[in-house]
Amino acid sequence: MPTYDFICLDCRKRFDVFLSYKEYGVKPVTCLHCGSSNARRRVPRVRILKSEEARLSQLADPSMLDGIDDDPKALGQMMRKMGNEMGEDLPPEFDDVVDRLEAGQSPEEIENALPDLGLGDTGSGGDDF
Repeated sequence: MPTYDFICLDCRKRFDVFLSYKEYGVKPVTCLHCGSSNARRRVPRVRILKSEEARLSQLADPSMLDGIDDDPKALGQMMRKMGNEMGEDLPPEFDDVVDRLEAGQSPEEIENALPDLGLGDTGSGGDDF
């Protein structure tokens, strides 16, 4: 029997129900937590698997760079999208910087507010060659 995912509109909890194809849509569903019949089917997210090459190719689209020079919000949105596409764990500072950009704060303002991030620091000091 297939499992269907529901959410109770009264207690807001999720629950699964096993129903045959004949029962689905005919048999009433009640919340397993509170017993309410005020529930609706929850359709899960669908994920599409992309190769790393496809993700990087999408990120290299020049149209993504339109307007980021003068618009911190656009820069923040592009950075968030890139961070999500990379599929790697990023440090909490990344989210803090992106949140600030999306709120309209300029990179210079962020650098002044968070000097420990070293946004303008290359780390070489110029003497290491």
